[in-house]
Amino acid sequence: MKTTNAGIQSQIAKGWKPNNYLTNLSMAYFANPADFVATKIFPICPVAQSASYYYKFSKADLARDNVSRKPAFGKVQPAIMGQTDDTYKCEVDQIIVGIDQIGTLDFQRSHAPGVADPRKAKVRFATEQMLLHQDILFAKNFFKAGVWNNEYAGVASTPSGKQFLKFSDSNFDPVHFFDQLKTEIKKNGRRTPNKLALGIEAFNALKIHGDIVERVKYTGSSANPAIVNEKVLAELFGIKEVVVLESTYNSAGIGGENMDFICDPKGALLCYATDAPAIDEPSAGYIFTWDMLGNGQPVAFDQYEGEKGTHSEYIEGIMSSDMKKTCDDLAIYLKECV
Repeated sequence: MKTTNAGIQSQIAKGWKPNNYLTNLSMAYFANPADFVATKIFPICPVAQSASYYYKFSKADLARDNVSRKPAFGKVQPAIMGQTDDTYKCEVDQIIVGIDQIGTLDFQRSHAPGVADPRKAKVRFATEQMLLHQDILFAKNFFKAGVWNNEYAGVASTPSGKQFLKFSDSNFDPVHFFDQLKTEIKKNGRRTPNKLALGIEAFNALKIHGDIVERVKYTGSSANPAIVNEKVLAELFGIKEVVVLESTYNSAGIGGENMDFICDPKGALLCYATDAPAIDEPSAGYIFTWDMLGNGQPVAFDQYEGEKGTHSEYIEGIMSSDMKKTCDDLAIYLKECV
């Protein structure tokens, strides 16, 4: 059974390999996650073992000047480079989607668009479900108050300490505010934050804020009027990427419908996310994914026939992962932004 890491290892030892066509198709969707954001904020870090350790090096030791003048006929004392170990444990997530072969044949004969290969639509659905699941885990565990050591709260008036005027307040100075937060992360975490994740209401408040509009209103033309979008905010704040958390989900069970935003629409997270994921590379968080087949791909897809006489087949997708906060110094969470 491919429902546990041990089960997958057993299947691999017996010669099981995923369907390369379906797996590569899924990876294409993973590379363009559209509205889904978890993998943009917490990079995927492939790991060779499903459970193991990663290092947390002592910031105090790394930032200290450990180089000394060599004494004549002698040597300096060895530099101290302290570290602690933390652990990850990847768990298997699985999705199975059925295909009705008889019904599909009818659609194929109708020459309707997109039905030439019914597996393509099923893989897309399964892949988007995996991305949706990752976003829900990210929102539930990391995009909320009480998780990050450094946290600020929006207030209606007279901010003090770890408070700021709400984004919707005309007296709020967004550029100055984010400059201060960037400086704080750089000082404490030794990396300049490069990602700003904004809940949809926080984003909407910023893009119509008077100070922002004033800075960009003369940059357009009749043919290309000035607008405030994610790229404009990134330029103004000096951040590589602004991500708007606008993915939605149905929180009701089968047969019901209750649509809502996955992430807190009033929240924001400023952080550093590395472009080169590795066990020893600092990042606010990671999605550790077990590289089960040793090919660097975080997901594997397979196809198999249903029970004889059912005229069905199934598409199976599996991913073994563990989403972790790995460095508190590289993030600041903002609650109640509007």
